[in-house]
Amino acid sequence: MIAEAGLAALWFAAALALLQLVLAALGVWLTSRLSVAQGASTGSARTGQEGDAAKRLLTDEIMAAVRPVAVVQGLLALLAMLLLITVFARSDMSVLLVAENSHSDKPMLYKIAGAWGNHEGSMLLWVTILGIAGAAVAVLERTLAKPTLIATLGAQAAIALGFYAFLLFSSNPFARLDPAPADGNGLNPLLQDPGLAFHPPTLYIGYVGISIAFSFAVGAMVTRDVGPAFARAMRPWVLGAWIFLTLGITAGSYWAYYELGWGGWWFWDPVENASLMPWLAATALLHSVTVLATRDGLRAWTLMLAVVAFSMSMIGTFLVRSGILTSVHAFAVDPTRGSFILALLALYIGGAMLLFALRVGTVKQGNSFDFVSREGALIANNLLLTVILGIVLIGTLYPIVAAAFGTQLSVGPPFFDKAAGPVALVLVAVMAAGPLLRWRRDTLAAVLARMTVPVAATGVVLILLATIGGVALLPMLGLALAVGLAAASLAPLWKRNLRRTPLFTYGMVVSHLGIAVSLAGMACDTAFTQATLVAARVGEPQHVGPFTVTLDGIKPVIGPNWSALEARLSVRRGDDGATFYLRPQSRFFANPVTVTSESAIATRWDGQLYTVLGEPDGTGRWQLRLWWKPFVTLIWLGGALIAIGGALSLLGRLARGRRAALREAYA
Repeated sequence: MIAEAGLAALWFAAALALLQLVLAALGVWLTSRLSVAQGASTGSARTGQEGDAAKRLLTDEIMAAVRPVAVVQGLLALLAMLLLITVFARSDMSVLLVAENSHSDKPMLYKIAGAWGNHEGSMLLWVTILGIAGAAVAVLERTLAKPTLIATLGAQAAIALGFYAFLLFSSNPFARLDPAPADGNGLNPLLQDPGLAFHPPTLYIGYVGISIAFSFAVGAMVTRDVGPAFARAMRPWVLGAWIFLTLGITAGSYWAYYELGWGGWWFWDPVENASLMPWLAATALLHSVTVLATRDGLRAWTLMLAVVAFSMSMIGTFLVRSGILTSVHAFAVDPTRGSFILALLALYIGGAMLLFALRVGTVKQGNSFDFVSREGALIANNLLLTVILGIVLIGTLYPIVAAAFGTQLSVGPPFFDKAAGPVALVLVAVMAAGPLLRWRRDTLAAVLARMTVPVAATGVVLILLATIGGVALLPMLGLALAVGLAAASLAPLWKRNLRRTPLFTYGMVVSHLGIAVSLAGMACDTAFTQATLVAARVGEPQHVGPFTVTLDGIKPVIGPNWSALEARLSVRRGDDGATFYLRPQSRFFANPVTVTSESAIATRWDGQLYTVLGEPDGTGRWQLRLWWKPFVTLIWLGGALIAIGGALSLLGRLARGRRAALREAYA
């Protein structure tokens, strides 16, 4: 009965989403009619006051109905997800999804995480987070004008309703299997990693945060209420989405790095790009909404970027779940599901674009500013982010479109590196200058004077790298600009009382510093990585970077649901370094039958030694792949700093808003 209860919870949640949408649409329509009637009224002042009272009463009644509906809908979606986790934890093979994606011998962590390690379960997780986020908006949002909030909750209900329909009519996670098999097919061994427990939920929270921002934008466009108040209400959701997207992409990059055994941290895989594109759009949106909230500028930009960011998350959903891609990350091979998601994509994105086209002419310009100003730098920042987004989008979709016309081709790292790399370096330069500019207007001479230290640091690093020689131009520029950006990112703290500096200023500093750290790690990995592929005999020393690696032997080992051949590698750094040991494995899984390479990594302050065991050649030799990757860990350290900076900014903004609300309440 657990599966039936989960399915019933889904149906009730879908019904409440429909009710929420109808109530919100009715409330917005009636409120607008009353506004028109009141504006056209030529009656007495008393009649106008009665109209105002009726309008307020009607709005309050609609809100009194919409808020609890949104909360209960979120709770029902959460109940459905918990019940799905329960059938996975109990290995109930009478549920088709469990039989196809689990096995009774799996460790409990992977049974639970397996609930969303598949197409249907991941979509239910998406809808669950969507419902909980909508409930949070209904409970927590108190500053937005009521008609705009009603429209926002209606837009959120429309999004949820489409995904509920997708689950119930195309991808039922609670479908029964009769007769039930004795055991299941198992989970893809590449997904049997603790990363599965954390990476998808983190990424989905980011996606859903973007959907909330999109709903705010739709609500503001419907009610023509685009201004600082709307931006201040939307900003925490954009910040939260951006933080979780950053964490999800960073964690996913490291998971693929150590799990797939290929030694790289980013391959420009279409599914990787599907998470990067919303992040790029959300980064631009975050800067734009901050300008609107604090300076009442970039109104049209903010609306457009909210639509674009949600569009990118929908395109990513289509790519991953339509079956048009083959990837360890991708789900589903049923064209019907792809068509369903494509229809939702066309409905949501097309509708939002149409609404934007109809409403953008009514959006006031907001405050003006000079080109040489912080607002001008943010516009340049947004334009460059949009260019990179366009490059990634074209590079991702072009092979798919070409395949539809019978032409098979691939777009790989060389294209993305050469096309997006130079634009990204220009973006870094603009990012370094941005915090040093004043709001509204500044002078070029003053900006250049403030940029003396960052420019000098960049120049010194360039000279040093050119002197060393052997470093390609792009990583050389990347490393030099990373040092310059690190210096510029600290500039907002110069000559300030650090105890009185707002928390969100520290957040900006830490995030920009994190980007510099990540960029330095990427440049070092590209410029200085050393790799060795050898066929090694037992006792033969091999060399990579400063390390000597010796294969001591191979032995079989048994795990919870796998067996493996494990290499014992003795490693010494230099001639007098202490010996330590690494144990890469070649694992065999029986359910389903799969062989995986489990890397063994030694992390040092200046980089990582990455080792992978390959196949025997039949003559007593074993294939070994060895990499020395200087300062590669800076990539993920920088990603963590970016997210921490976002969290500091979020806490600072929320604290300031709370203090402002308390002052207003006691004024």
